[in-house]
Amino acid sequence: MNIEYLWHSFAAILNQMSPYILLGFLIAGLLHVFIDPRTMSRHLSGRGWRPVVKAALLGIPLPLCSCGVLPTAVSLRRQGASKAAATSFLIATPQTGVDSIAATYSLLGLPFAVIRPVAALVGAVVGGGAVALLDRTGQEAGVVLGREAREDYSRLSFGRKLLASVRYGLVDMVGSVGKWLVIGLAVAALITVFVPDSFFVSLSSHPLLAMLAVVAVAIPMYVCATGSIPIALSLILKGLSPGIAFVMLMAGPAANFASVIILGKTQGRRATAIYIGSVVATAILFGLVIDLLLPASWFVPAGVQAAASCHVEYGVFDTLCSVILSCLLVYTLVIRRHNHKHNKHQEMKKTYHVKGMACNHCRATVEKQISALPGVTSVSVDLASGTATVEGDAEPEAVVNAIRLAGFETED
Repeated sequence: MNIEYLWHSFAAILNQMSPYILLGFLIAGLLHVFIDPRTMSRHLSGRGWRPVVKAALLGIPLPLCSCGVLPTAVSLRRQGASKAAATSFLIATPQTGVDSIAATYSLLGLPFAVIRPVAALVGAVVGGGAVALLDRTGQEAGVVLGREAREDYSRLSFGRKLLASVRYGLVDMVGSVGKWLVIGLAVAALITVFVPDSFFVSLSSHPLLAMLAVVAVAIPMYVCATGSIPIALSLILKGLSPGIAFVMLMAGPAANFASVIILGKTQGRRATAIYIGSVVATAILFGLVIDLLLPASWFVPAGVQAAASCHVEYGVFDTLCSVILSCLLVYTLVIRRHNHKHNKHQEMKKTYHVKGMACNHCRATVEKQISALPGVTSVSVDLASGTATVEGDAEPEAVVNAIRLAGFETED
């Protein structure tokens, strides 16, 4: 294994993703603090097609990649959005964006630029509707979670709200999804190294098979909505059909291992399977429509730039975003978690003074009675000092009652 090449691939993917991920976390923080959960619940919760369509229309113009959209979607879910609406938002958002639509027009022409958001809308509505019909578990859980998890920010000044937004987005949300993001980045780097770009070019004589090969490579390997455009252009310039290139445009940005892993944790396996199925089916369907039903002259590339012209050389801003994201991950996943575990361990450990113990049988009786309580992880009774040290999250009143049921009294 070429460790240096693998590291460069990991760093390149991180540089490509980090500005969008940070933007997604910040948007998640702003949504959490500034948007009343009742407003989000009114528009994006409940059953039926209306919240699904609204979520898709909300997501299409946002310039977020498949990883940047994740914290935003999780925040929407916590603010009251239904699982179906959240899935619709997750499908529509990474496939398009005002920036990628403009870049699509400049490189691939107007037809691609028009069909791309239309396909995203169709796929999002179909995927969200399928989740509403086939995955009824936890459809309304987001409403409850939004009401319970949200603090009261109404009395804060605008400046304090901004600070609370940044803290929630860049600390709390990073801590929630950071572990799975790192795993996804590592897997994506491995696939980028070991799957050659020319893997599916040899399948040009079999369009449907080539589309499936593009899907197999594009979905696990990270590429943003804008970064997929030069790749699609290169496929067309190498002789592949516009429909095959369109599959890359849609399937590549919509999912990668980072998003799939986090989706499985936040949305459930069934909703994640529907998400992937909707992305794949919509991309192939529109690809076939382009190749079989629309004039080929519509899809002559508007530019002849090399496919590697986008997201290869990174400036100071991309590198700075990667450094910031790496520091946030280290802080939330290592430093903050270690401090939290240490503090929690100290809080979970409590000593009780037990009166009347005279022998080892007394000690064993007290230990047995306390150990039977829910939430107790460890009990240590010292006969000489007459103390019982209890670790766990059992209520102190329950521990006192257990000591009394064992036949002894306590000063606590």
